[in-house]
Amino acid sequence: MTAVDLPGRLLADTATVTGRNLRRLVRVPTLIAFATAQPVLFVLLFTYAWGGAVHPPGVDRYIDYALPGIWVLAIAFGASQTGVAIADDLTTGMIDRFRALPTARAAVLAGRVTADALRNVFVLALMTGVAHAIGFRFHAGPAAALAAVGLALAVGVAFSWTFALLGLVVRDAESAGIGGLLAVIPLIFTSSTFVPIATFPGWLEAFATVNPVTVWVDALRALCLGGPTAGAAGAALVWLGGVLAIVVPAAVIRYRRASAG
Repeated sequence: MTAVDLPGRLLADTATVTGRNLRRLVRVPTLIAFATAQPVLFVLLFTYAWGGAVHPPGVDRYIDYALPGIWVLAIAFGASQTGVAIADDLTTGMIDRFRALPTARAAVLAGRVTADALRNVFVLALMTGVAHAIGFRFHAGPAAALAAVGLALAVGVAFSWTFALLGLVVRDAESAGIGGLLAVIPLIFTSSTFVPIATFPGWLEAFATVNPVTVWVDALRALCLGGPTAGAAGAALVWLGGVLAIVVPAAVIRYRRASAG
């Protein structure tokens, strides 16, 4: 195979692995149920449990403030299962089967991440529909709304690659699941996801300011609510680029080592 053929081969193999992961999702009813129920519960529970007590400045309805953060929460929780799936494939021998096939090695990880991204399209549409039913509105027009969805999907890609790396490192599905949640929960709750970080103690506000989740949520919120977006969106893209520049090569290298034989 020539170097010219490699991109086409990688795309074809990635599409095949993506289809495998999507079929696995469709064939397991509990996965579909959880993928549907959890995002809806996040929207309803956080809105009605906290909406009466939290009154962020500049918004009339808490759901307008909270939904961008709830997007990131749901995407991050879903992405934690990427590490579980990768670790499970390692322990059950599925990676060995892929190694025996004439498949581009990077396609296994890329296919998993692509399947996650397609699942997130459904998750975001579902959450936004439920939020719209209880009062959420985009305030900056359709172009900004589409940009917000695109940015949320990009955040999901970053989380998926990160947790794929985690699964390759720990090589145990249960440990990958616990490790993923331990990473997500502190980042989410020490960010601007649910409340303005100005309400935090000084030491925690300092951390929240540089927390990438805060940067991403603030950019999504700016795109949803309107107002100046260039600075927030630029910072979000810088963080995304930095995370992907680290975790994607690290995950590919780790996968090659794990599948070497």
